[in-house]
Amino acid sequence: GNEGVCVHYTNEPLAELAPQGFVASIAKLGQMLQGNVIQTLFILGGNPVFDAPSDVTLRLESTEDRPLLSIHLSDAVNETSQHCTWHVPLAHSLESWSDGLSQSGTYTLGQPLIEPLFGGRSVIELLGLFGGDSQLDARTEIRRTFDQYFSSPGNPSWEVGLHDGCFGEPVLKRIASNKVAVPNDSLAHLTSLSSMGDETMELRLQSSASVYDGRFSNNPWLQELPDPISKLTWDNAAYISKVDADRWQLSDGSLIRLMDKVEIPVMIMPGQPEGCISGAVGYGRTNAGRVGNSVGSNLYELRTSTSGWPIQDCSFKKLGTHRDLATTQLHHVVRSVADIALKQRLGDKGESGLLIHEATLEEFRADSHNAHGDNHTIHKAPLFNGPNAFDTPHRWAMAIDLNACIGCSGCVVACQAENNIPVVGRDNVLANREMHWIRIDRYFKGDIKDPDMVHVPTACVHCENAPCEQVCPVAATVHDTEGINAMVYNRCIGTRYCANNCPYKVRRFNYFDFHASDPRVPAKPYLGIPDQQQVYEVSTLKKMVHNPDVSVRMRGVMEKCTYCVQRISSARIHAKNEHAQGLRSTDLVREGKVQTACQATCPTQAIVFGDLNDPDSEISRLRHNSRSYEMLAELNLGARTTYLAKVRNRTP
Repeated sequence: GNEGVCVHYTNEPLAELAPQGFVASIAKLGQMLQGNVIQTLFILGGNPVFDAPSDVTLRLESTEDRPLLSIHLSDAVNETSQHCTWHVPLAHSLESWSDGLSQSGTYTLGQPLIEPLFGGRSVIELLGLFGGDSQLDARTEIRRTFDQYFSSPGNPSWEVGLHDGCFGEPVLKRIASNKVAVPNDSLAHLTSLSSMGDETMELRLQSSASVYDGRFSNNPWLQELPDPISKLTWDNAAYISKVDADRWQLSDGSLIRLMDKVEIPVMIMPGQPEGCISGAVGYGRTNAGRVGNSVGSNLYELRTSTSGWPIQDCSFKKLGTHRDLATTQLHHVVRSVADIALKQRLGDKGESGLLIHEATLEEFRADSHNAHGDNHTIHKAPLFNGPNAFDTPHRWAMAIDLNACIGCSGCVVACQAENNIPVVGRDNVLANREMHWIRIDRYFKGDIKDPDMVHVPTACVHCENAPCEQVCPVAATVHDTEGINAMVYNRCIGTRYCANNCPYKVRRFNYFDFHASDPRVPAKPYLGIPDQQQVYEVSTLKKMVHNPDVSVRMRGVMEKCTYCVQRISSARIHAKNEHAQGLRSTDLVREGKVQTACQATCPTQAIVFGDLNDPDSEISRLRHNSRSYEMLAELNLGARTTYLAKVRNRTP
């Protein structure tokens, strides 16, 4: 019933190049290379030697009997570059001019923010060189295209387009004009599962949620980003159902060999269809770089030009060996306690628990309080009143809508980039020492064959009655007047009492100087005094990644979410300057002038941050929402971060 209401279908400009068309074209290229038909080959981006079907041979080397000039333009020397005659460095999108046209008809402009660090060239510049123009200027070409459609020389539209980043009609208006009917045969290509043999299953290949098709394999931020469903880092796995795991006597980490080619560990996944194995491609690379080499298993070896992404009758063999899986979901769990309390904290399928409040849409419409079940908590009067209301001049708070959160983990990476959070590597993740300030808890509820799943972003909730502050012997964690549970890194002596006393388990400790270590090499203590490891071992290029507004922590201090206090300070300074210049009547930070990194990145706008002192602010409105609740409210901590209960649109 949503077609034409909130779901619209648009024409796909590349529809004529269906996946089978791409496979046929790459197979034809392989045949032409074998037949010595091509003398010069330009490859603009991509990595076909790694991700092309395994039965397609791309001979890119030049030999006496088959001379070939192959030139590869890419942002890194990868498996394809290794076989080409020349590798040309591709300029990053932030180093080059570009333009584009969205499906909705909106024209976009991209402009460089920095000079190319490694002498890279854009696709426009290289194509101009191929066309005989060695002095082509990308900006001039982009401007010529812009003037052709939108303005004439001297027209201010160019400056407007550069400022806004886009130019054209509103996106929604274009979508409405481009909507098309759904083809009746859109599902005709799907085939039923074949009958499974004794040791065969269907294999379903899929792109990775972090490294995609392998192009981001050398990015340690993404390698260490937990998968939204499995919470697996630094690896890929063969996901199977509990029924199949029991049938074949497999457990998490059991190694199997698929089609006598690829060894991969097994991971049991609730909700996985029986008779089906799922696995992410993009791993097992051999020339990705220092970080991405030999991480995981290369499932591209199983894909042929005839099989595509689903592979029927995939044989597998148990190897009897085991590989530890670096997952983050069960960290800080005390099994003897968790197994007993899990049902109470999560609730049954479709019911509220202490951590997750939820209801069906029908129940919520009947009574909005149904979203909270029986989890209303009555607290006894405190022994004494607090010394501060933590509301001067602002009262910062955050709300997270569980209805909107899809667990994509974009907030995790945004927080890592904003706050100079280091990568610790696979070995330290296995030792429960990941450093992410935000943890996306993923819970399954109900029957393991057909469970509900919910994502709960969890970070420091900035308790007004914070248990961490009560046990710190050096006052390294304290409250400011606006309600932020702050960390004074220079005071911290690393007792970790605060982490032990935190019921949310959201504090992170620098066991090693992770910024100065290679994530693929086990971290070791630095014995030099004074501690100058970062000065000697952190490269200049790596230092450019660091946010200059946030201190770069070394070893031996506790870290956690700060509500992006550097952004709050920046907004406060701007407000005071404008007030001093007479541009505004107050020096208070206005609504919308502060966005935390996680909030600014969230694609579903599930995270809202603001000032509770402003009764008209969005955060104040959400605090009074009937779905609003405080996690672990029974502890009476006065959390500044609250959640909005999940409402499921289905029959109870």
